[in-house]
Amino acid sequence: MALINTYDGRLLLSETTVGAGAQVLLLAFLGTAIGLGPAGWLTGLAFGLATWAVLNRALLRTRTRTFGPANRVTLGRAILVGAVTALVADSFQSSPPVSLFVGLTAVALILDGVDGKVARRTGTSTALGARFDMEVDAFLILVLSVYVSMSMGPWVLLIGLMRYVFVAAAKAMPWLNGSLPHSMARKTVAAVQGVFLLVAASGLLPYAAGFGLVALALGSLLWSFGRDIAWLFRNREGRGEPRVTAPVEETMTVTVALEAPVERRTAELVTS
Repeated sequence: MALINTYDGRLLLSETTVGAGAQVLLLAFLGTAIGLGPAGWLTGLAFGLATWAVLNRALLRTRTRTFGPANRVTLGRAILVGAVTALVADSFQSSPPVSLFVGLTAVALILDGVDGKVARRTGTSTALGARFDMEVDAFLILVLSVYVSMSMGPWVLLIGLMRYVFVAAAKAMPWLNGSLPHSMARKTVAAVQGVFLLVAASGLLPYAAGFGLVALALGSLLWSFGRDIAWLFRNREGRGEPRVTAPVEETMTVTVALEAPVERRTAELVTS
């Protein structure tokens, strides 16, 4: 049994290492194509290294035996997010080509709807996969918020930071971990965040229209969070045995673009 576990561990390590290598290759392509600067290189490499380390730690903790096709799709999205992060870091010195930035981000957002379908069709849905998917989504929203804030103001950062603030608040106020009822409105708000930010970042709309679109995204996010927090406060004593981990995931995904189906969001948090 020990030999089997060791073999599985090495196999999983090879999967994540290939992902890290692909991240470096994509950064090298960007460096050749657009002349990626030191800030972009360092940020992209730091993202790739952090993803590799955290993912390996989570795989070992959960004793996952196979990486699975859905996680491969999510890992591919993480590689794209790493490239987008590098471009945003580099944009503080020189603006990246808009078409490249929009293309990479759009593919990352579209693939968010793919890994969930792959997981269900292959019967490989896991708590780790749901959490991995969520973290990639949330970080992409944060990065897009940083990029858009450079032209529209620091208030845009609230979109990307709200999920992380909620998680921090839940540690101090455990009642925020309570169960939330299903809500299509919550999922719709989640879906528009990344799309609205990308449209604003693309420059396709006049400044005033883009500003209004991002303001609408933030307003809907504040409304959604406010409604959920009010509901959790009113029901903070709970009825029956409270669930601690799953509701946090559903609430946190309010800031996640193109939210995957709710079945994948009810798994236990395993990487915190």
